Formats: sequence, structure tokens, C-alpha cells
Amino acid sequence: MEAEFWEIDETGNWNSVYEEIRQQSCESPCKVAKFPENKNRNRYRDVSPFDHSRICLQLGSNDYINASLITAEEAQRKYILTQGPLPSTCGHFWEMVWEQRTRGVVMLNRVVEKGSIKCAQYWPHKEEKDAIFEDTNFKVTLVSEDIKSYYTVRQLELENLSTQETREILHFHYTTWPDFGVPESPASFLNFLFKVRESGCLNSEHGPVVVHCSAGIGRSGTFCLVDTCLLLMSLRKDPSSVRIRDVLLEMRRYRMGLIQTADQLRFSYLAVIEGAKYIKGDTSLQESWKELSKEEDDPPEFTPPPPVPPPRDPHNGRMQPTFFPDNVDVIRCVEIPKQGSSHDTELRKRNLAAPERPPEGGDLPHGHVGVQDLTSGTLNKSQHQEATEEKSEGAEQPKGGCPAPGLWPPLTAHVCLCTALALSAYVCYRVYFH
Repeated sequence: MEAEFWEIDETGNWNSVYEEIRQQSCESPCKVAKFPENKNRNRYRDVSPFDHSRICLQLGSNDYINASLITAEEAQRKYILTQGPLPSTCGHFWEMVWEQRTRGVVMLNRVVEKGSIKCAQYWPHKEEKDAIFEDTNFKVTLVSEDIKSYYTVRQLELENLSTQETREILHFHYTTWPDFGVPESPASFLNFLFKVRESGCLNSEHGPVVVHCSAGIGRSGTFCLVDTCLLLMSLRKDPSSVRIRDVLLEMRRYRMGLIQTADQLRFSYLAVIEGAKYIKGDTSLQESWKELSKEEDDPPEFTPPPPVPPPRDPHNGRMQPTFFPDNVDVIRCVEIPKQGSSHDTELRKRNLAAPERPPEGGDLPHGHVGVQDLTSGTLNKSQHQEATEEKSEGAEQPKGGCPAPGLWPPLTAHVCLCTALALSAYVCYRVYFH
């Protein structure tokens, strides 16, 4: 398997290998998913369960849910792959978990990804404690929550309100696996997979584990493929006898589109190759995976934001340096035209320091004004004419006067200052020596 991986990797042939698998995958009828009454129970129009492997609900007049039973006979493993529940199908989801006697739920997506809702919140928020689904008569209670850097384990209590019977459900939530992407590393993924294994949720004495992402085919298919291949390696005692492509093609007989991208296929190879080292007897790897995954770090949403950058120079470095302290008027005029006028105040406000820079690569927040909006972009035509007229009045003043403070160019101010100092020195010289 490792030799096969490197051969494909060196030639950059993953896309063609993935296309071969797609073409070899068998297609089966999925008529029930297309019934008019079932269309609103599908999250995506192009992802439907096959009729022969779909899960059938037992309560109510409609038994449809977008979920498939995947059976790996040699590995003696069963999975239920399903879509992320819709707001209208959360009750059906918990009905399925109850009827299939499922012990664990593996969630591989976030509720919101890239600004789009990928899954309904089908378990209670921490502040709510419980949620009741009246359409199927089930109640879900949040008992505990263990938050790690990239996954969360929740202990839930599922109660059938019709019979008053309760069961414990473990909810394993991978929180950093991007849509159409791959996990951070094989180590982090294998650490998560072995956490699920150690809980006993995958064992045959329980019902099939429920695995879902948004569509229930890409990330969900990757999880099930790696777990099945590692289990087959362990049972056969011969890792080289397991061919990932054959296992994937067999799994695709039960649900369409498992593994959505060539990158996910490549990552599956990497994870299986790394996991095979553990199967061969290197038990220290599991502790190594835990360390490499940094699961004890703060989750991304709890990580403090980077420090705010210092304010930028409003003049962008173009102001000529001066040896006088800031905000000190060097030359004061006896008569200042239009001093304190409302327009002068408005111009001063527009020359305040620039606002803080928005986050790198992000759009400006709603209502936020950019630097250009504060300087030139906000002046309308009438204000521009008034500013021009005011500058003209300052140019036509008699030699004895001076323009309003803050409107002189730096070069003019320096020339006047030097002239004044030279004249003062000359007057002092004449008075002292003559």
C-alpha cells in the first residue's frame, strides 16, 4: 500500500485514480428519495440513499430518512451514514438513533461553515440542558461536555417520552475538519478515531454507529473507510493484503459518492499507512498521535485574538519632520479670519488619526468607514467648493496677516519662521551695537 501511495503521489495522479473509482462505482435505484413527500427531507437534491440500503423509520406513516446502512461483512462493522439533520428532520434523526439501538454519534462538520448552515442544532445548547422533539416524542438532555482543541465529546441522555425509557448516547464532534477538505494531520484524525473506538460505540454488541457530516458522503466516507481498512489489517494479520480502492468500491455499493475529492482519497491512504504501523505492534504511536494533535490546547474560538496593531500615521509618512513639540502653535496671529467656524471644525475632524485596520483579508464590518472615506470620499460638491473658496481668501490676505492655523503648508511655515528669526536677530544686533 505504501509503495502504491508513493507511486501515485510522485506522478501526481490522484485525480485520475479518483475518477477511475467514480466510474467503477455502481449506481442503484433511489426512487423513494424522489417521492414528492420526501423531497423536503433531503438536504441536497443530488445526494440520496439507495433503496436497498436505506434506513426505514418505524413510527408514523412516512418511513423515509436520508440515511444508509453500510455493512463491512468481513470486518464485522456496520455504520449508518446520514446527512446533517434539517430543522424538520431532527426528530426523525433521534427516532433512528433509538430504533437502531445506536450507542454513539460521530459528527464531522460544524453547524455553520463558511457562512452557510450545514446542519441543524439537533442537540441542546449548554444553557438549555434539554430539547424536546414533539413530532417523534423524544427528549435529549445534555449531561456533560468535554471540549478539546479540535473535537468535543458530549454525553447525552435520550428519552423516549412514550415509554419513559432512557439511554446514554455519546456524541463525538470533530470541530475543525473543513468541508471538502481533510483534517489537520493523520495524527489528529487517528487520535479522534481511536477515542471513538475506545468508547465501545463501534462494537457489535451495540447498534450501528451513526456518522454524518453535511451530506453524509465526503468526510463521513473518509472516517468509515479508514476505520474499516485498519480493522481488516488487524483481522488478517497482513496489512499488505488490504487494498483501499477495493474497500471503497465495496462501501459505495451501499451509499453513493463516498469520498468526495481526490484530496480526501489521498488523506485516507496516509491515515491508513500511519495506522498500519500501530497494527504492526508499535503501540507507542497512540501516545504520539495524542501529543501531535495538541488536543489539550484551547479550541480556535477560545484562542485570544492577536494584539491590535498600533495606529497608522494619518499622513502616511509624508509630513516633513519638525523640531517643535506636537500641537504647539509656533506663530500666533492677532487677527485670524473665520477662526472657530463650523467648517474649520469639520475639516479638523476629518484629519483625525486613521481608524484601526480591519482584520487581514476580511471585509470592512457593516457601518465601518475606511480611511479614504474620512479624508476625501465624504466631501460633497458644495463642501469642496467652500474649501476652495476658503483657501482663495487666505491667499488674498494682506502681507501683514496670516492664514488660519493648520492651513499653512509645512514649507511655507518654515520659510516664515526662518525669516522672522533672521529679522529678530538683525534688530537685536542693531539695537545692541548701534
